[in-house]
Amino acid sequence: MAKPDVPATPEPARPRHRADGGYARGEETRQRLIEAAIRLFGERGYEGASTRDIARMAGVNAPALQYYFDSKEGLYKACMADLSCSAEAHFAPALAAMEAALADPKASRETLMEAFFLMQDATADRLLLSDEAQHRRLFIAQDQAGRGALAEVQESPGKQRLKRAVAEVVARLSGRPANDPLTLLRMMTAQGQLLVFHVVPKTALQSLGWVQLDGEHLALLKQTVRDQTRALIDSWAPPRGD
Repeated sequence: MAKPDVPATPEPARPRHRADGGYARGEETRQRLIEAAIRLFGERGYEGASTRDIARMAGVNAPALQYYFDSKEGLYKACMADLSCSAEAHFAPALAAMEAALADPKASRETLMEAFFLMQDATADRLLLSDEAQHRRLFIAQDQAGRGALAEVQESPGKQRLKRAVAEVVARLSGRPANDPLTLLRMMTAQGQLLVFHVVPKTALQSLGWVQLDGEHLALLKQTVRDQTRALIDSWAPPRGD
């Protein structure tokens, strides 16, 4: 029976084999390997993370990695697919809200802004809420500094659809084309308000005297970003009569 390749696209790769304990147990083992690999690839880079250490962190024997992924390269591709799939699933509600607002040519500015705010809230939750967020960040940073393999995944149809929707919302709010460099800069800088808490979380929290971004603190951060973004969007509005 031919073994399918592990995809580097957002399509989740299915396990190559049925584990002795059944499909569910095999899928659980496979996911543990992916999670351990994302962590170690992020901490040590592709070359520095050994398959033996990945297997040990996942709590399985070393041959299990080859059993599910064929090779270290196959595991790396599975990590990329997993990151992309989980991101698309996480942002699906925000994307649906933006596309619904864009489908209505008479949608109010408030409706468009609320759709944008929902996407910002989803971004905050994705970047800041869990330990896995830090592991994802390190994995992506290592990839961008070295292999650059995630660039292909970033160009997936799902990711392009999300980027296009955000740009079109900003375009409608500012009265400029969605592909205008100024529109794209506005989109990226509005989102960039959250990055300090993602890139240097310990420094940011220490500056605020916070131990962690718990519910109350995260709610304050989201509201602050929302208020600042509203002010930005108001400044983007085209002059009356345009």
